[in-house]
Amino acid sequence: MPYPFNFDLSSISRQLFRDIARITYNSGVHRRIGDAARLLLKKFRIQELTGLDFSEAIQLIEDLIEIQIENVRYRERFINARRRALFLPHCSRKYMDSNCKARFNPDVPSYYCSHCSDDCLINQATRLGEKMGYDVYILPGGSCIKRILQTRRYEAVVGVACGMEIRLAKRLLEKMGLPGQAVPLIKNGCANTIFNMETLKKVLTTPKTLKAYTQH
Repeated sequence: MPYPFNFDLSSISRQLFRDIARITYNSGVHRRIGDAARLLLKKFRIQELTGLDFSEAIQLIEDLIEIQIENVRYRERFINARRRALFLPHCSRKYMDSNCKARFNPDVPSYYCSHCSDDCLINQATRLGEKMGYDVYILPGGSCIKRILQTRRYEAVVGVACGMEIRLAKRLLEKMGLPGQAVPLIKNGCANTIFNMETLKKVLTTPKTLKAYTQH
């Protein structure tokens, strides 16, 4: 279930995300997420630059903080896992029509990248994930996650999605006892959504995956 509003943080300074990462290591931030979000809204002029109203902007920033908190919480278990999956959103493809050569397998269900466009974000993320030893799935929706995890044995998961879908996936992973790491979209919508590749690379990198990556 996506947000009921559209947002685009791609023009916001990357310092916002560095500040979010920094404050999540504060032991008391769990009790003061709202206060931290308000400070970030003001510091980076989120409402002015995105056109979001206050309630939308505060929800978005609070979700980004909570995602980072959960990443830290499960990081050690994630690092120690062996078989991992990477779930990518199909809406980040360069093309959403026949110009995209990805093939869809309804039995999985997932798209499989054909690497037809070098400047496609999904192409880049797929290549990165595969080099690091992840099984990569390009999903048409969050409901596909449960089906994949029920039929294939994974010990950990990385997901790229908007904050609300990440929250729903978190509940599923908790029920299944799987550690997860999340990379939030910085621009949502039905097409041309955006996530940060450097953030994804940082999340995917562990001592084991880095070794696999350097061997390619």
